[in-house]
Amino acid sequence: MSEVLTTKYHVTGMTCSHCENAVKEEVSALDTVVNVQVDVPTGRVTVTSTTPLDDTRVREAIDEAGYELTGRA
Repeated sequence: MSEVLTTKYHVTGMTCSHCENAVKEEVSALDTVVNVQVDVPTGRVTVTSTTPLDDTRVREAIDEAGYELTGRA
């Protein structure tokens, strides 16, 4: 069985379900990501993956969605 890792990020600019879906879509497309949970009110994005995540790639995916990753939560 593969190891599963959970990484939490703080993202600014999200205000609605459209924001949530955009972030989920972009981050889910990254290799080894198996689940993405977005909590719009707190700006927390929880990413489950099978390998450690490259924060730069996660930042780029969130930028592509139109929001800003401000760091790990």
